Amino acid sequence: MTEIEHAGAFGIDAFAVDDRMRLFHFLAADKRTTYLWVLRAFDRARANYHVLLHTTVVAEQLAELTAEHSDCPADADTDLPAVLDALVGWGNLDRSQDAARATTVQEYRNRHSVYQLTDAGYRAYQAVEQVLAARLDDATLSRLVFPDILADLTALAAATRAGDGEEVYRKLSRLDRALSDMAERAARFYLMLGELARTNDHRAEVFLAHKDALLAHMREFHSELQRYTPRLRAAVQAVEDAGSDRMLEQAAEADDRLFRSPAARLEDWRARWAGLVAWFGAGTPRTESDRLQEATVEAISDVLALLRRVTESRRGGVSRESQLRHLAAWFAAVRSEPAAHALFGAAFGLQAPRHVGVAHEDPERIPGRRSWWEAPAVEIARTLVETGRSPGPGPPAAVDRNDVAQRRLRERQVSDAAARRSAAAELAAGGVHGRVLSEAETVVLLTLLDRALGARVPVSGVVRAAGAAHGVRLTLEPRDGVTTVHTARGRLLLDGVTLSVRALGTATPPSAAQLPREPVRELLEVRR
Repeated sequence: MTEIEHAGAFGIDAFAVDDRMRLFHFLAADKRTTYLWVLRAFDRARANYHVLLHTTVVAEQLAELTAEHSDCPADADTDLPAVLDALVGWGNLDRSQDAARATTVQEYRNRHSVYQLTDAGYRAYQAVEQVLAARLDDATLSRLVFPDILADLTALAAATRAGDGEEVYRKLSRLDRALSDMAERAARFYLMLGELARTNDHRAEVFLAHKDALLAHMREFHSELQRYTPRLRAAVQAVEDAGSDRMLEQAAEADDRLFRSPAARLEDWRARWAGLVAWFGAGTPRTESDRLQEATVEAISDVLALLRRVTESRRGGVSRESQLRHLAAWFAAVRSEPAAHALFGAAFGLQAPRHVGVAHEDPERIPGRRSWWEAPAVEIARTLVETGRSPGPGPPAAVDRNDVAQRRLRERQVSDAAARRSAAAELAAGGVHGRVLSEAETVVLLTLLDRALGARVPVSGVVRAAGAAHGVRLTLEPRDGVTTVHTARGRLLLDGVTLSVRALGTATPPSAAQLPREPVRELLEVRR
């Protein structure tokens, strides 16, 4: 597991955003079913108060799960050490060493690894299990919550007036748990209503499931919500009149969360109280309870529309789903592309426009009274004919930025420059006579010769591999005879000149026949 260091953070707070998202990587792995059952084995052991598990204990838990569930993979089909290492790498498990199991010195040196669920890994596992265990019944809202909320609000107002901070904290905590559960169930209920409005499934069992869920909601929750809403608004207003600011300060003082500052706890309780007021507040123009009642009324019309579609499908014998399936079969059976286009146009009424109008380049050239039958044709764009839209320049092409190739070329360039710089330094230090030049030194020498011989006037220049600190100077002077330079490629013969190489800043030793130098304009010399 990658440890992300944060100042003053440890435990689950040390998990950054990327680390928390990595906790769910096992769901996208090839052996996701195996990973899930291994985590279930840890959860099973944790329920039996067994926290630290050795590999053999995990295998025993998997064997018990295999005996109870047919879809659980057997231990023989599971590479358990590799699975545990992968879960450790994702942060779901924590690995430590247990020397207490050792019975010999050798076993003590090879300490046994034990594993346990991390706090973040256990939360991720619980989230996955909640999704897998979700059912339609979870979308129903409980009507029994309203009397408890009303009683807690009344007691909260009394505790606020009495200045009992601990009682305020207890009642606010109960209200927070009740509202959290109600908000979660309301969100699921909204999703069910959205699915009801979008569904194209006209089966009778689908209609009955949605109808029963809606009727149960209206019978058990909606009526109670309408009956308790005025009383809940009055109770919220009573708490506000008792002093909501002081109430929140008392709750923050009694809050025992150690890892939050007093200001953070106060702000947290202020946000939670604002959410409760948004549900039942008297001064709110449109509360969440009102929105929930409106959604219930709209759901009645959606259920009636679904009933109408079910009735029509039974009366006609063909549903919308059946029509689309037959149309798809027709498309699959056509033997040519033109036939497919013709079928598409007949089914959906989509085809090219019949008439288009384009102004002539020279409007005065054609009289306005002339019929368009007699007027000369005007060139039009194919896009206008096929789509009915004028042709545009189109979006600009995306810039192809190959960062990997650029980085690779840059690294190669830096490496080559360093090699040339090293070869130039060796060439200047060892000279060109009395030894055999290496391949890299030969390349540098030929480069300098090319620049020197290519100059048409006495000129000096420098070849720098990476900055002015690593240049060398090549000097050619007239002389009788042939200068021979031994290189890795063979012998280099220079007729009528003598050759010397030195580092920049090094004085040239004067020869007996040397004349006063010409003015040097560059750092690579050619003397004739």
